[in-house]
Order: sequence, then structure tokens, then C-alpha cells
Amino acid sequence: MSFADNLKQLPKISHLSSIDLLDPEGAVVASIENKAGQIGSLTVYNHLAQTYGLITKEAARKGIDLFAEHAADALTNPGKHPNIDRLIAIEAGGEALRIKHRFAI
Repeated sequence: MSFADNLKQLPKISHLSSIDLLDPEGAVVASIENKAGQIGSLTVYNHLAQTYGLITKEAARKGIDLFAEHAADALTNPGKHPNIDRLIAIEAGGEALRIKHRFAI
């Protein structure tokens, strides 16, 4: 399935303003906002957090699958898709990340 098709099957994110990605020490390593250009990534990462609790190697693998055609583009163009690059790094043995949800007011 395509990325757009995958997004249609994931939980909605209208209640979120953003999510923070935290390293094992609790430091914020990245944030994904509920704004144009990041909504798809926010949707995928939210789903991974709800399903796995942490962004682990297994969760990263699932996330890469959900990004579908964008994952292939990320593999051939490192740096173009930082949210996918992060999942690729975790799958390759990088540290798991926690997610802190920030809710819309």
C-alpha cells in the first residue's frame, strides 16, 4: 500500500499539537509538529507510540513499512526525510526513543 493509504488506517491526530522524541536520558532529540509537511510523520510516530510504547527496533521496522514509497526515497537520499532516517538508524541498532505527546488546547 502507499503511504497515503497507510495513513487512512491509522488513528487520527487532531488532538495533538506535537510529539517530542526523547533519548534514554530524557533529553528531547526531535519534535514533530501537527503542521503541513509533518502531519504524516506525526501520524506514524503517534501510532508507533500507541502500539509499542517506545520507538524500538521492532517499532522502527513497522514505521519504515508504513512510510512505504517515502522509505525507499529516504534510503537513496539520506537527509531528505529526517523522520524516516531516524527510524532507519534505530532499526540498525540505534537507541530506542520515548515519545511525549503534547496535546492541542
